Amino acid sequence: MLPIAIVQHDAFDGPSYFATWLTAQGLGFELFQMYDTSTLPAELSAYSGLCVLGGTMSANDPLAYYPQLFALVHEAVRDRKPVIGHCLGGQLLSRALGGTVQSSEHAEIGWSTLEPVHAEATDWFGAGTLQLFQWHGESFSIPAGATKLLHGEYCANQAYVVDGIHLGMQFHCEVDLPKLHSWLELGANEIRRTDSPGVQQAEAMLASLEADTAHSQRIAGHIYARWARGLKD
Repeated sequence: MLPIAIVQHDAFDGPSYFATWLTAQGLGFELFQMYDTSTLPAELSAYSGLCVLGGTMSANDPLAYYPQLFALVHEAVRDRKPVIGHCLGGQLLSRALGGTVQSSEHAEIGWSTLEPVHAEATDWFGAGTLQLFQWHGESFSIPAGATKLLHGEYCANQAYVVDGIHLGMQFHCEVDLPKLHSWLELGANEIRRTDSPGVQQAEAMLASLEADTAHSQRIAGHIYARWARGLKD
């Protein structure tokens, strides 16, 4: 199996549990750290799929590497190589496919419970409570031809699938405990000053962080296994 190309935008927003899961499955990956002078590949012929992670920038920013990233998404869609977008990654996938990114109805920080809105949602996310981690102030539209899978109380558009294999998500299913502890420390001031019903205070998150993260990773494992079914040899 060819490796998976992973695009990382920020130093503190790495692949985390996604990398852990891939390694456990014997699936290789190559990390493109765009904050550290990396350049994206010219094409995806050497990769089985494409993962785009989150970041603090906007999907609407005029970053120099965005046009090439959009070109890689178009290539992946053309060749049916699966793309998976986490938070900013889901927004960039939407933009590449003609959707829009704008301020979310409410900023979200912390755990939220999401509602399946299509029969395909169970295939992608499994059964049971879908409690997943959020940290965003913008959100995506559902691009033309995509199927909306999940709905949120404070941010309506939470997940969509394109052509049965490309998944865009507004949440961070890749989180693990080191990432969450780092974010809660780095983002402490943002949490305190953000006035939104979709924001949890750090103390509330820390009270059950280990159990909530374990639950999230069970869902993430289901998501990643479903996505990996489309990987190209």
